[in-house]
Amino acid sequence: MATSCSSSLSRRTFLGAAATATAIAADMTQLNVLKSPALASELKQHDKRVILLWLAGGASQLETWDPKPGRPTGGPFRAINTSVPGVQISELMPQMAQRLNHTAIIRSLNTKNGDHGGAARLMHLGRRDEPNLKYPDLGAMVARELGRADSQVPDYVSFYTATEGRGSSLGQSGFLGARYDAMSLTTDQIPPNLRRLEQISDIDHQDRAALRDLLSQRFTRGRSTGTVASHNEAFARVRGLMASEALFDVSREPAALREKYGPTLFGEQCLVARRLVEAGVPFVKVSRAWWDSHGQNFETHLELVTELDRVMAALLDDLQERGLLEQTLVVTLSEFGRTPHINSSLGRDHFATAWSSTLSGCGVRGGAVYGESDADGQTVKEGEIGAAELFATIFQAVGIDPRKDYHLGARPVPLTDPGTKPVMEVLA
Repeated sequence: MATSCSSSLSRRTFLGAAATATAIAADMTQLNVLKSPALASELKQHDKRVILLWLAGGASQLETWDPKPGRPTGGPFRAINTSVPGVQISELMPQMAQRLNHTAIIRSLNTKNGDHGGAARLMHLGRRDEPNLKYPDLGAMVARELGRADSQVPDYVSFYTATEGRGSSLGQSGFLGARYDAMSLTTDQIPPNLRRLEQISDIDHQDRAALRDLLSQRFTRGRSTGTVASHNEAFARVRGLMASEALFDVSREPAALREKYGPTLFGEQCLVARRLVEAGVPFVKVSRAWWDSHGQNFETHLELVTELDRVMAALLDDLQERGLLEQTLVVTLSEFGRTPHINSSLGRDHFATAWSSTLSGCGVRGGAVYGESDADGQTVKEGEIGAAELFATIFQAVGIDPRKDYHLGARPVPLTDPGTKPVMEVLA
């Protein structure tokens, strides 16, 4: 049983043991790795990152990556040539058309779930939860595999500032524990309560942290559960983040670069995502809502696809210019696509039978197109895959073995369903 401290022991002496045992969080404003050639070289050789552009509500494949011009289902927009001979995408994406040499398109997803909530969970988890087992989502698994034990930055950051669809798209760490929970930013692009209160001095702040560490060390003696360790690690990252406000501040970027991303919240958050992966965050999700175009599909996609084209092109260019694109995988994904049939409100409804996703950058064979839908986009004609195969492909691209097992007691739990194979045709 731990003894109480002597009243004659000074406050400073009492805290000294904890202060020497635990380093106070580093100043994360110094994490621009490209200022250090050695650190930049290490990042380029070893570290892999993922940025997920989550198009919440269901983006139309016909107005983006799989147009059907001239068909009854095609709609009013043309298809245009790209930098890859023989490959066309929607005219709403002229900038990405010139950068398709960095991007692989998958046109043959059949995920069989057209419900927002269920489909969003499926496309976050790659499978369905079991009654007594909550699986980790893609971000948590990537964070677990690519994160560093000594990292002061979070492992998984998620931006979702809209209200539509948020409840089914926040993700979960499942059996991996709180250590791999997302830092979910839903009201601002800067984490709340990041700064210490003005009435607390820097010395008091450090002393409180040291006291917390000392008490935590005492509590954990004889308690070797994963839950205790997971919460301690999560707390350490929160404390590190209190010194990292600058990572979320896009005003520190040159005005010309901010102009490339554009003035929208989605553009600013993608710029923050680049800053985060550059600082070592393994997984960042930036959500753009709301693509659920049951009415006025073409007006909705004219606005949203035009924005996606600008922001995605700026992100890929930015990553490439910084030498980070070969280490960063950029994914575009929704819960499903939109129906080829155009309804009476000039909209497209939920459609999970033949839709598209893209992979850009790390581990990807740029310009590849996998799978094919039929002439009207009604069914998959060739190369049908589901969520599990897509997840396996993402893992393979960033160097994670999709056949790896976690273990819950004696039970092995694979990263993807047994027998799942990645789509090697889109991988470098």
